[in-house]
Amino acid sequence: MGIKLIAVDMDGTFLSDMKAYNRERFLQQYARMKEQGIKFVVASGNQYYQLISFFPEIAHEIAFVAENGGWVVNAGEDVFNGELTQTQFATVAKYLLTLPDIEVIACGKGSAYTLKSYSDDFHTLAAKYYHRLEKVDNFDKFNDIFFKFGLNVSDAEIPRIQALIHAELSDVMVPVHTGNGSIDLIIPGIHKANGLRLLQQLWGIEDHEVLAFGDSGNDIEMLKQAGFSFAMANAGDHIKAVARFEAPHNNAEGVLEIIEKALNHEAPFH
Repeated sequence: MGIKLIAVDMDGTFLSDMKAYNRERFLQQYARMKEQGIKFVVASGNQYYQLISFFPEIAHEIAFVAENGGWVVNAGEDVFNGELTQTQFATVAKYLLTLPDIEVIACGKGSAYTLKSYSDDFHTLAAKYYHRLEKVDNFDKFNDIFFKFGLNVSDAEIPRIQALIHAELSDVMVPVHTGNGSIDLIIPGIHKANGLRLLQQLWGIEDHEVLAFGDSGNDIEMLKQAGFSFAMANAGDHIKAVARFEAPHNNAEGVLEIIEKALNHEAPFH
């Protein structure tokens, strides 16, 4: 049973906690993927512009399921954009601003946007994940396509805030925990698995030919869908429960260890 597509989450999965990866080792593996006809997909909640910065050598030829599936790109060409209506955007933004002690990022295709009133520390943190980020006075008037909101929340508050948002907005957006004290609000059905499915249809690849890696709540649908799904050793038990296999820790090049096995057709890939 051959692997034809490898999909990787980034934070806590492909990247170490230092936000780095063994580039030389990966690029050698990527050359072998191409020889074997295997597609490589970056599937992340992060912004497209941030994701391509990690792969300067090959960004023009690989695929990205960015913004948790809100924006799917293959070899520099758009495959899919999710889009909130202006009414939906206004409803969600208005409600989020009533919640104390959280910071909100509105995630658009042209840029991400956050409020000038938030702290400098938050703006510095946000800039690591959003390479295009504009500070605005309010969320009232934009000329952009929006597919996601990102929330900065203390870890202790995440379950409570998730429950509040789910009760108030579940018909418009779904809150998913993405790790690192953050919640993403995604359009129902517009998740990483949906983005992968669109690419699989484009390439004629079946679920049983997909190898996927993840560590957080926004990876669950993707891990359930992929025939070979690996939760990282550093993932929570509820993530490990939906994956078929476990990969070594993200700080031990866990993804690259498993990709090596797949390329060599070692267990469980033979």
